[in-house]
Amino acid sequence: MNPVRLAFRVLRVDGRTRASTILMAVGVAVATGLVLLLASLPYATKARAERAIWQQPYYGSQGESMLITSAEDFSRGTMITRLDVASTSDPSAIALPQGMPKFPAPGEVLVSPALFERMHELPAPALADRFPGRVVGTLSDEALQYPEQFVAVVGHAPGEMPGDAYHVAGFSSPSSARVDPLLSLLAGVGVVVLVVPSLVLVASSARLTAARRERRLAALRLAGATPGQVTGIVAAETGVAAVAGALLGLAISPVLHQLATYVPWGGGTWLASDFGLPPVMTALLVAAMPVLVLVAAVAGLRRVVSNPVGAVAGHTPKPLRAWRLLALPVAGGVFFFAVTSKSSSVAMVLFGLLLVVGSAVVVGPWLTFAVGRVFVQRWRKPAGLLAGRRLLDDPRGAYRASAGVVLAVLIGSMALTLLPSFDRMSGGGGDFRDSALSYSTSPKEAGPAIARINERLAASGQQARATEIHSVVLTSVNGSKVQAYVAKCEDAVRLLRVQLSCVPGPVVYGDDELTGYRVSGDWDSPGVPLVAGTRSAPMFSLDAAVNVSAVVDPAAVPPGVVPSYARVAVPTEGSDPEVVRTALVAEGVSVYNRDIYLAEQQTQLADLRRVTVIGLVAAAVLAGCSAAIATAGSVMDRRRTFGALMAAGTGVGTLSRALRAEAALPALAATIGAGVVGMLVGIGLFGLVREGREGVSAVLTPWLLAPVVLGLGVAVLAASVCTPALKRVRAEPLADE
Repeated sequence: MNPVRLAFRVLRVDGRTRASTILMAVGVAVATGLVLLLASLPYATKARAERAIWQQPYYGSQGESMLITSAEDFSRGTMITRLDVASTSDPSAIALPQGMPKFPAPGEVLVSPALFERMHELPAPALADRFPGRVVGTLSDEALQYPEQFVAVVGHAPGEMPGDAYHVAGFSSPSSARVDPLLSLLAGVGVVVLVVPSLVLVASSARLTAARRERRLAALRLAGATPGQVTGIVAAETGVAAVAGALLGLAISPVLHQLATYVPWGGGTWLASDFGLPPVMTALLVAAMPVLVLVAAVAGLRRVVSNPVGAVAGHTPKPLRAWRLLALPVAGGVFFFAVTSKSSSVAMVLFGLLLVVGSAVVVGPWLTFAVGRVFVQRWRKPAGLLAGRRLLDDPRGAYRASAGVVLAVLIGSMALTLLPSFDRMSGGGGDFRDSALSYSTSPKEAGPAIARINERLAASGQQARATEIHSVVLTSVNGSKVQAYVAKCEDAVRLLRVQLSCVPGPVVYGDDELTGYRVSGDWDSPGVPLVAGTRSAPMFSLDAAVNVSAVVDPAAVPPGVVPSYARVAVPTEGSDPEVVRTALVAEGVSVYNRDIYLAEQQTQLADLRRVTVIGLVAAAVLAGCSAAIATAGSVMDRRRTFGALMAAGTGVGTLSRALRAEAALPALAATIGAGVVGMLVGIGLFGLVREGREGVSAVLTPWLLAPVVLGLGVAVLAASVCTPALKRVRAEPLADE
């Protein structure tokens, strides 16, 4: 008896087996495609980093080949990576990054295509004038982190380079690139929370013909087939679907990778080549999926192999024990140890998460059994009694329809715990007002820079003017120190996020009485008393994120105090912020403002929301499909029972209500539990992200109830397929079974 030939013969003659095999193959294909996509994400982030690593100068590579300095700029909220370079040797001897056409000579500029387009969209004073020289070429995608990235490489003569330029041996090597840790963590979480529902879909598909296949195998066993032959038959039947599904998943993975290129992350999209996996890993992952399915199928043969008569005649399932409830606290303990231990790794966290997700498979059937017992004891209507008896007699089979929904609810609750918590972490952004542009410099360079900036602003017709703000240290009589800004009151009100009531004369503004403090230019100096006659005045911060401790009027600072830190700031009210930024960037510096800081945060939050929505939609679709297939499989498994009930006069409507109750009752209990567990898991994962940020806690909102309600609705909606299945049972002769 050839198991493979027998499996194909069964597929030819049995339509239900064909349907089950096709659905199982689709489930394996989905799982394989998702695994290949998610496993490729760390490699994709590394490919990005390798392309763009040259944009981050490695100042440890001392050499005399070139001078380089880097800065960040922004145009309408989009970050520009700017590198100023100068060759101190033969430019042709400098190894260029892939995608850079040439080393820019003095007065030459290389830009990315996206930046080139933006330079032609805006007036020259708003952007193009920031890059002295003429554009002589563009960088290709091989030199960019993502196709939409804004990059400019500005060539100079060595004597014209900014003062903070470094001598280096060349551009940074791709070997120092690193993967994105956040996306790697999300990829691992995605493997756990999306592949498990995919495997539930596979298991639900396999159950479409479980009862018929069990009777067929039992008959073969009674006819003399050995346990090995029976196992071979099941392996052949399942292997056909599993191998075909894995190969189909491998075939569709390039399509999934192409679709993934349109999902932005970190400010831009991807190249299709980013999602490449090593061939060995691809082969291992593709081979692992059929192996998992085959192991699960063979493991379910114990009853047919050991007791074929019982398989044919039916049996009473063993009652479930309450010890199953211990699986959840044990898994939760491992997970929270992983997220709180100083020595744990990402792999340990993902293992703990996998245990939590897996514990639902152990605990869910017991909850289903408990709900069934309550209904059998308390309910008296026919549909409720039928549903309760089903839950009591076969809790594992009844829970199977809700397993995917439960996992989707757990994922949704976890996401709706994390996202509001991330939102709460956003904000801050420094001490300067939203409209102020500023950069750090030394007090010695601040004065000449302000003169040049104001000259540029006046030439471009802007009303804004630059202001110099120093920083000093105030020391109390007991030795405590605070950092304070030195600025005129009117300048501080225009530039800093504080509220002052300006008073004449030397004054120090703060929350406390500060006139007895000593002032120094740095943290190490003992300081000298403030100017005689200095008064104290109140200062109020505009929000909790402001870190301004005091503002000192310049007249209150003794002449001998030399600040070691200065900041050049420009208020942009009444002026074009882009033109003002151009005037500042001409100094070869990174210009900061609070809006840009918040824009970076919003980009990160948007990435997380986008990934979460995609994951939740995928999980919900998989859960709905597995619930619908499991419900249809439940009807097929009990054709004899339903046929007999219909022959006895039970209506299709009563049986449909019973089947919907079978889906809704365990789903209600399990989804509530999954919502609580998902919330706790989200709190645990948030603890990893907020590490080092005191006073930040997870945020719980009423939206946490949404996954429970939607999960219950999905379970009931998926169970509606029972009515067509019951009508088909009624239309077929009962003798067929």
